Amino acid sequence: MMSNSYTIVIKLGSSSLVDETTKEPKLSIMSLIVETVVRLKRLGHRVIIVSSGGIAVGLKILNLEKRPKRLSEVQAIAAVGQGRLIGRWDRLFAEFDQRIAQILITRNDIADWSQYKNAQNTIDELLKMGVVPIVNENDTLSVSEIKFGDNDTLSAITAALIGADYLFLLTDVDCLYTDNPRTNPDAKKILIVPELARGLPGVNTSSGSGSDVGTGGMQTKIIAADLATNAGVHTIVMKSDAPANILKVVNYIQSLDLDKESPPDYTEDLQELQGHELKRLEELNVPLHTKFIANDHQKHLKNKEFWLLHGLVSGGAIIIDKGAYAAITRKNKAGLLPAGVIDVEGHFHEMECVDIKLGKRSQDGTLDPTVPLKTVGRARPNYTSTDLSKIKGFQSEKIEDILGYSDSEYVAHRQNLAFPPH
Repeated sequence: MMSNSYTIVIKLGSSSLVDETTKEPKLSIMSLIVETVVRLKRLGHRVIIVSSGGIAVGLKILNLEKRPKRLSEVQAIAAVGQGRLIGRWDRLFAEFDQRIAQILITRNDIADWSQYKNAQNTIDELLKMGVVPIVNENDTLSVSEIKFGDNDTLSAITAALIGADYLFLLTDVDCLYTDNPRTNPDAKKILIVPELARGLPGVNTSSGSGSDVGTGGMQTKIIAADLATNAGVHTIVMKSDAPANILKVVNYIQSLDLDKESPPDYTEDLQELQGHELKRLEELNVPLHTKFIANDHQKHLKNKEFWLLHGLVSGGAIIIDKGAYAAITRKNKAGLLPAGVIDVEGHFHEMECVDIKLGKRSQDGTLDPTVPLKTVGRARPNYTSTDLSKIKGFQSEKIEDILGYSDSEYVAHRQNLAFPPH
């Protein structure tokens, strides 16, 4: 029995569950995943699966060669395939008397803070009941405005939502490489990333999706790792065809005790660090994988900050000056005052999520169009875009004179501001 109990999210892409050529299910891999999850649970861990594949399964059922372009067709295919997919999971887990629950979500389902907390509480209750939640995006309802984009992103948001310890992104390569190893024999392994915020020099992620049945590629894995590590979740990329290796990697990570051990420093040569890690894996007979080490407790995003930055869709932007940015990002951050607002982009309601962009004032106080804008955070403002356009640049005591009312002296309260930890 392991000394620690972890909450583990395991994400499987469509290419891990459905054969790219024949569209037949990869039942052997699904069976191995089920066995691994059951073993993890018997060791005391809490496990959530994020499973793609609804559309891929629907294509096979309907005898369609490729994914159509029309949204309504894709949604109909998802409706056909999702039921069959969850049925497969249910039959396989039933062999071990393990109960599962299906959770289908879109961004709309977590667009309100109370809804976000409800989703969190539901998953938590299922885990307490000993149930394995199986999460997927609700492709039968999703449109581009409310989609997560891919299940790598959804898995990172799920991991942050429940405060997971580890997120495993299972894919068709054994680890992250500097380039596509299928086309570039000189591609080098990246086995450990101590601080993703410092970048991945020399790594090419532009090759896109690895298969015709999936929507993700290595770039989406890195984006997901960035989201998850910012929320304090260690993220592991590894190959999906030997899911039992998850147990070995969990044992290895536990031996490292990443939450207590100081993360390794970057050296001048990132590859030198990889060489040290490869030697350690070989000595301990641990399968290849890439570890993205989570931000520590001082740096990682709190629950509501993560929700504001990544759970919502932006409806516009508030452009602020350097002084306002300094005030709202300091250690004891202040709320955003109208005096610090230079301009407004888009049309939005009060408490709708908007981007915060950093700009520069011209001498006449308007936005300097020669200086590029930089997105620095998110906010839920107390005023609409129309009202903000009227009170921007003024002191708070002028709000009531200008608008005829004053809901708050702040454009956005500090608890409704969030900034990436980078």
